[in-house]
Amino acid sequence: MPSPVVAADAVVIGAGPVGLFQVFQLGLHGIHAHVIDALPHVGGQCVELYGDKPIYDIPGVPHCTGRSLVQQLQQQIAPFAPTLHLGQQVATLARTPEEGFLVGTPSGLRIETRTVFIAAGVGAFVPRTLKLDGLEPHLGRQLHYHPDATALPGLAAGHHAVVHGGDEPAVAAALACADSGAASVVLLHRRDAFQAEPVLLERLQALRDTGRIRVVAAQITGQETQDGRLAALQLIDPEGAPQRLPLDQLFVYLGISPRLGPIADWGLALERKQLSVDTEAFRTSERGIFAVGDINTYPGKRKLILCGFHEATLAAFGAAELLSGAPVALQYTTTSTKLHERLGV
Repeated sequence: MPSPVVAADAVVIGAGPVGLFQVFQLGLHGIHAHVIDALPHVGGQCVELYGDKPIYDIPGVPHCTGRSLVQQLQQQIAPFAPTLHLGQQVATLARTPEEGFLVGTPSGLRIETRTVFIAAGVGAFVPRTLKLDGLEPHLGRQLHYHPDATALPGLAAGHHAVVHGGDEPAVAAALACADSGAASVVLLHRRDAFQAEPVLLERLQALRDTGRIRVVAAQITGQETQDGRLAALQLIDPEGAPQRLPLDQLFVYLGISPRLGPIADWGLALERKQLSVDTEAFRTSERGIFAVGDINTYPGKRKLILCGFHEATLAAFGAAELLSGAPVALQYTTTSTKLHERLGV
């Protein structure tokens, strides 16, 4: 039986910095937003690729990391309480008879919205998956791709946890599993060498020395299922010898890759896999659909976060005028009592 349709005024596709700032600008106009992102957490590329790297060109912020920028944006949009739908990728977008849009995901989420804002960066960032037969039924129960850091401790506590990957997210996840009281922690990578900040590598070595984390250098060749549960991984070590690794929970960090995905099939004007927009309100070729951030293109386009913030601002004005059917007066957060009420200040 299909899920009930949720009614909304705005759907933002993409929860990166520009998508989050789009929520803020819509909130200033009194427009509540639903946000959909393929990753299980907000932040998009900014957190996945630049989480701990420095950013110096955000106006008024001399220095921040990708993660801290996203945290501040979350605080900024908190008064508007957006509805988040994370770990879901928009698969369908169709015009409705009421001049709105029906947005759908493979999980059954259906939202009928009057406006859509595509803030999908260079595409939906989708975790790279393990190509093993028989793993799919365990997804979300014992198999987790790039789980949200806040959910990881609860998933690992009391269990035999295996973290698969060799970059910083995998190292950080192994440390978090150890800190959360996992029964055992194995960090599995094809070789005993990891790319991460020195402070994380030092903690990893300290926990290895005490036996709290065990590092296994091997490649996965198969899996074992017992009574419907994932019981073990089949491995082959660098010398070619087969190994067996029992587990309760498997956390996979093989990186993420951007995919334009279904956006290419929505009938919107594209130029070199980017959405063509006007620069008045960053409207696409379809009335009611806006595109902001790296996903769009126009003469003079620059792929910078601060440019995306500007685009989101004008797109929100365009949507507010579309929804109200009248010009929208400019108000300032410094002096407007209406904006103060919406902000809760």
